[in-house]
This record gives sequence, structure tokens and C-alpha cells, in this order.
Amino acid sequence: MSVDLDELLERVTDEQSFIEFVAALGADFSRERALEKPTPSSPYEAGASGWENGSVDTFLDAAAAWAVATSKNSPVDAAASDVWQRCAEILLAGKFYE
Repeated sequence: MSVDLDELLERVTDEQSFIEFVAALGADFSRERALEKPTPSSPYEAGASGWENGSVDTFLDAAAAWAVATSKNSPVDAAASDVWQRCAEILLAGKFYE
């Protein structure tokens, strides 16, 4: 059963909830790889679970690019819980941002 990553993202407030989010993100990627194995999606569209970036380098590049593109919307004096959620948002963006 898959977890709603957007819903889980909303619950990130501290280190433990961030770790749970990262584990769920990894499980989501693993699920997609299993779904894609027998019938791969076109390389020009998202995979079965919405993953646009299927390698560590493209995932991290996309996450960093999204973080830069949205950094003006992020308050500089964010509370500690906001920092954990911002980190989770950046990682989630690595899934879909191109």
C-alpha cells in the first residue's frame, strides 16, 4: 500500500518525522521501479508513480534546482520545524521537478 507523500510531508515537524518521510519517499521510488520493470513508461513522461527522475544524480539535481527556484518564497528566519519540512519539500521535488 502506498503512502500519500504530500500528506506525510504536511506532518514533518522534526528529525524523526523527516526520517519517516525520507523512508516513505524511498519506498515510493522502490514501488515505482517494481511497477516499471515489466512495462516501462516512455522516457519522455513520468513513471507509474510520478517519478520524473530515476537516478540519484538527476533526482538530486532536480531537488537542488527546485530549491533554488523556490528559495525566494522561503522565509529566512524559519522555525526549526519549518526547516525540517523545507528539507522534506526539497527532496519531494526531486521526484517531479525537471
